[in-house]
Amino acid sequence: EVQLVESGGGLVQPGGSLTLSCATSGFTFDIYAMMWLRQAPGKGLEWVSGIDSAGTNTAYENSVKGRFTISRDNAGNTLSLQMDSLKSEDTAVYYCAKYPHRESDFRSSGPYDYRGRGTQVTVSS
Repeated sequence: EVQLVESGGGLVQPGGSLTLSCATSGFTFDIYAMMWLRQAPGKGLEWVSGIDSAGTNTAYENSVKGRFTISRDNAGNTLSLQMDSLKSEDTAVYYCAKYPHRESDFRSSGPYDYRGRGTQVTVSS
């Protein structure tokens, strides 16, 4: 059974930092690209960042470029998202998700075949 479990969310002040983690199991982690998505209150699901299977190449949505860093630990089957200089508009539920195919492009916004339940990030003073 494929499982994706996010952690690390919380309340942070504007300008602060958080690191999200995603523990995975039930599939061969190191052969699939992975992504982070988010959903702000009242809005649709938004692609935030993608990373290739080796962790060599990454891509970001324009509003988070230079502030967020995606990474992965293939030995530990975990995906991470370091978020710096957080803004109120980053408030959302953050999800990790798996691209469906070995050849999926980590720069694409989707589709995905599995997604975690999410972790809440709230940026507020």
